[in-house]
Amino acid sequence: MYMSTKSSAQTVKVHKASLGTRLRNNWQLYVLLFIPVALTVIYKYVPMYGIQIAFRDFSAKKGFLGSEWVGLDWFARFFTAPNCWRMIKNTVILSVYSLLWSFPVPIILSLAINQLRFAKFKRVVQTVLYAPHFISTMVICGMIRIFLNPYGGLLSLILGSNVDFLSMSEAFRTIYIASGIWQDAGWGCIIYLATLSSVDTSLYEAAKVDGASMMQRILNIDVPALIPMAVLQLIMAAGGLMNVGFEKVWLLQTELNKATSDVIAVYVYQQGIENAKYSYSTAVGLFNTAVNIVLLVIVNKIASKASDVSFV
Repeated sequence: MYMSTKSSAQTVKVHKASLGTRLRNNWQLYVLLFIPVALTVIYKYVPMYGIQIAFRDFSAKKGFLGSEWVGLDWFARFFTAPNCWRMIKNTVILSVYSLLWSFPVPIILSLAINQLRFAKFKRVVQTVLYAPHFISTMVICGMIRIFLNPYGGLLSLILGSNVDFLSMSEAFRTIYIASGIWQDAGWGCIIYLATLSSVDTSLYEAAKVDGASMMQRILNIDVPALIPMAVLQLIMAAGGLMNVGFEKVWLLQTELNKATSDVIAVYVYQQGIENAKYSYSTAVGLFNTAVNIVLLVIVNKIASKASDVSFV
């Protein structure tokens, strides 16, 4: 027997609550949201109003709008400065070298720590690696100066020489990058360890049953799990590529190593704070920020094509 049933389509109408109703019903969530939004607007967007002094001959007496408009004069002055291209070159080289040397270290550390099976030993290793991150930059630079002191310093005692490495321009980049790795590598591996902790343990068990070695498990399970996070970290690092750490360069800079330590961040400080050239220093800082934005967009586009990870 063939039985046919006939059903009529029913349209379900969903009444969307008005904005006022949603505010009244969820006012606690909106209050919590208002705090970070307000802080972001006050401390991130409102100061952007002052960017216009990069295009003016700023005078505190005349104010922002009363100061004379000079257009791109300050940018032209920077690009024609005698040490302009040396500063740009040093900033780019120091940033790129720091990224190339320091970026893979946290990944390698996280892969190594993840293989430790003794919980107490693992915690001790993590604590030792994290500790330098909590030391202030000024203390770090003081320690570097003590270690590299040509008379009684640790390195001079090991090498048996009295070489002042901080006065050697060719050694400055190595000192800057090596100290940065020592200070931040342990802290940087936290996010990778968190990613590895979310990997399904059954994958490791299945790999062991199939006879996979430790290196094979790392290459086929751990590394693919870290790639999306590594790409995100790379994009974020590229966004601040030109932001060389001002404090460390400033504290380690000497007249003898300026050939490689003279960077844009220090120049902005000297012109803006020491010489009170606010418009000029703002123009140089704006150029530096514009380069960072361009690099961020380029790296983001490359990463989005090479993988499924992207910010936009």
